[in-house]
Amino acid sequence: MVSGRKFLGVSALAVAGTACHSAAARTDPAPADGDGALSPAIAALTSMKSRAQPITVDERRARIEAARALMRDNDLNAMMLTGGTSLDYFTGIQWGLSERLLAVVLPVRGKPFLVTPAFEHARAMEQVAAGPLDTGTDVMTWQEHESPYALVAQGLQSRGLATGRLGIEETVRYVFSDGAAHALPAMTLASATPVTAGCRMVKTDHEVALMRLAAAVTLRAYHAAWQSIREGMTQEDVSAMIAAAHRRQGFDGEASVQVGEYSALPHGSRTPQTIRDGTIVMIDGGCKVEGYVSDITRTFVLGAPTDDMKRVFDIVYRAQTAALHTARPGLECQAVDAAARKVIVDAGYGPDYTYFGHRLGHGMGMDGHEWPYLVRGNTLAMRPNMMFSDEPGIYIPGKFGVRIEDDMHITADGAELLTPRSPSLEQPFGPAA
Repeated sequence: MVSGRKFLGVSALAVAGTACHSAAARTDPAPADGDGALSPAIAALTSMKSRAQPITVDERRARIEAARALMRDNDLNAMMLTGGTSLDYFTGIQWGLSERLLAVVLPVRGKPFLVTPAFEHARAMEQVAAGPLDTGTDVMTWQEHESPYALVAQGLQSRGLATGRLGIEETVRYVFSDGAAHALPAMTLASATPVTAGCRMVKTDHEVALMRLAAAVTLRAYHAAWQSIREGMTQEDVSAMIAAAHRRQGFDGEASVQVGEYSALPHGSRTPQTIRDGTIVMIDGGCKVEGYVSDITRTFVLGAPTDDMKRVFDIVYRAQTAALHTARPGLECQAVDAAARKVIVDAGYGPDYTYFGHRLGHGMGMDGHEWPYLVRGNTLAMRPNMMFSDEPGIYIPGKFGVRIEDDMHITADGAELLTPRSPSLEQPFGPAA
């Protein structure tokens, strides 16, 4: 999901291993996955982990102050965060969701406070100590027979916030928001998404750099796996190679793999599939670098594509180009979807969602899909340092599908893709070196 053009001066192609080859004549034995012998292309990959610089405590403190400004703009007196991405984004606390409430409540003024199960106190404090919350943060613990929501109410009331509006992010479980509502009858619960999405959807330069690295890692993994594909492999074989190629670079990553007619299903099929000469192969996945994602799709053919396949690829490529050249600060998000969709419909693959059945793209950052979205009806104006997928596709049921996906960075005056583009079905990573 990284643009190869700027990534640390290193071309994602130059470091992808041995030179590209046509896949048509590959008949040597299939390489094993990451737990066995690696193919030469994957074995040649080296770690890029030292290039990843973690998000700092000061950066998270700045995020909390930005959240407070948005809380004031949206008439929120406090915001409750539970386990999930936004809790990590603001506090550095990585906490899975369960039936037990752990929450950080951020008042618009004054110190945040933490509500945690008593038996999780030590684990929670370990993470608090490493993050931006003040060492004097109030920590309120509850035993298994007690109500954590009474503690949420107590913490707010002690800060003079028995009334007003409590912000709840869209990903908070209903049981948690409902519990808070019953414990705070004089408070109104409201959406905190304008705050959380408002902070997260515009990236800092540091966040963009992490996503560049994530994209470069994924493209190298794809390239090495493509060099290693042999006829007769299954989609599981290829997925295992892609995972191994990510691990060789120091990160966990994965990709779904769809073959032939199953590539016409945008999110694929679990049906066992085998790669044969002349079949379309679609790989879609990514990795995380210090919490920030990549999301890249490459479609290619083992051997020689048909004229129909090449024509469809060309249309999708032109649609991605139209989106890239349209995107810019100040433009409504829906306009970018419209630009790509027009190319596909005008080429005969319409009307509307008939063959291009999904939106053009999604926002991305710490989550693979997050605000905002490139979709009809989204009138939000794009801003510099927003990040999106740019992923048009044409899907012909019973035959094949083609999707090209790269990660798109909104710049000061336009947009760039974080990775070198896929020029053809035969050479998805560019001409042989």
